[in-house]
Amino acid sequence: MTENVPEDWQSRVDAVWQDEEMDDTARIAAIDALSTELGDEHPVALFERAGARDSAGIEGEAEPLYRAALAAGLDPMRRTRAVIQLASTIRNLGKVDESLAMLAAEYDASRGGPLADEAAAFYALALTSVGDERRAASVALTALAPHLSRYTRSVTGYAAELLGPARPVGD
Repeated sequence: MTENVPEDWQSRVDAVWQDEEMDDTARIAAIDALSTELGDEHPVALFERAGARDSAGIEGEAEPLYRAALAAGLDPMRRTRAVIQLASTIRNLGKVDESLAMLAAEYDASRGGPLADEAAAFYALALTSVGDERRAASVALTALAPHLSRYTRSVTGYAAELLGPARPVGD
């Protein structure tokens, strides 16, 4: 499905997310109400509904909505966000291996993209969940290195060293 989201609709959704006075129940209700304007099966509506529940700590309800949004088709930026958010959700639900696989794939796919650092951060978290702290540190340092004012090359080299000579970070 090709998403078609009116700009004013997205602005109203963004306002709901920015309203710090709104509690989780009110935020879910507001997002659900706005989502009806796009339709129950619209990928962006599904994504926003999932995010509202995820943010409220209702991961069990968020998971199927994220999966439905991804299956319905999202634009590249929202797709990456949905993968990261779904993977984080299922990691919290104990589906660590699936989460790790999703985040590893997204980490590789998003390199150089606008959400590459976000994918790296959640991939590193998932790696710690399976006890692979060295790889997690390598992923995190590799993402951090380009943002340093100095020592970028050194930190990048040390990040690679954590994995040994034949293991690039994305593997």
